[in-house]
Amino acid sequence: MEVQIFGVKKSADTRKALRFFAERRVRTHFVDFDERAPALGELRRFVQKYGIEALIDREGNAFTEMGLRYATYSEQRMLEKIMEEPRLLRLPLARQIGGGGLTVGLAESEWKGWVGK
Repeated sequence: MEVQIFGVKKSADTRKALRFFAERRVRTHFVDFDERAPALGELRRFVQKYGIEALIDREGNAFTEMGLRYATYSEQRMLEKIMEEPRLLRLPLARQIGGGGLTVGLAESEWKGWVGK
C-alpha cells in the first residue's frame, strides 16, 4: 500500500499524518506545497468527493489575511485562490494510491481502515 500526502512541513497535522503512516511502515509520497503548488487535477479529485467548502480552512490565518472572510467566489475562482495560496486548505490531504481513498484534514480513523489496523 502507498499513500500520497499533500501538505506543508510546518503544519502539525501534516506531520502527524506522515508519522501515522511511517509508524505503520506504509510507503508515503509527500508533496510539500511550499515547494510545489497543488495541481488543479489533484484538487479537483478532492473537490469532487468533498466539495470545495470542505477543503477550505476558514479558521486559518491565510483565509483572514487574504480578506476572504466576507467574499463569495465561484468554485473555479476559489480553486485558483487555493493554487495561489495552498495555506487556504485544510491540511493534510491524503490519497490512497490504488485504493481510491481520499481524506481532508487529520483523519486517523479512516487511515486505520486503509492500513487494516
